[in-house]
Amino acid sequence: MASTLTASTLTVKITESITLNGSAQGSENTLSIGSIKQVQKRIVSCPANSETTVVHFKQVVGAATKFDGALDVQDVKYVRLTNLDNSNSLTLSLQVEVGEDDSGADTSASLLVEPGKSFIIGSPHDGIGVSDANANLVTDLVDLDSLVVQPGGNAIDVEVFVAST
Repeated sequence: MASTLTASTLTVKITESITLNGSAQGSENTLSIGSIKQVQKRIVSCPANSETTVVHFKQVVGAATKFDGALDVQDVKYVRLTNLDNSNSLTLSLQVEVGEDDSGADTSASLLVEPGKSFIIGSPHDGIGVSDANANLVTDLVDLDSLVVQPGGNAIDVEVFVAST
């Protein structure tokens, strides 16, 4: 008997709380993402001085792809990566597939994720654009291929949460 997943709404709440000179300056924002049928939540141990691919996206998923466990780039609606380390930063590489043909990343952009902080992105489908030609604004967005963690000289654990339709 086949099971049918019931879609639910993912609620993401971001709260900043700070009081300066006796006055509250924080805020709270809530985002609701409907029709979510799948979530993937896991903690990944990233060894020192090694690159670890923590999530991979593909246009076509299943047995025909070379990456088992790849997520359908068009179905993913929310991705969060959190650095669980108390004192060490990590470099997060956003591997970008400009050709959108499942051939793998063509370029990348990297950013620092400090201890305890998170990186959040909505849909990786047509959700990123990079160019090293000049400093002009890039408006032609393409697919994110994968997220790769480089923790430097210290092993770091990261939490990865992905919600898909």
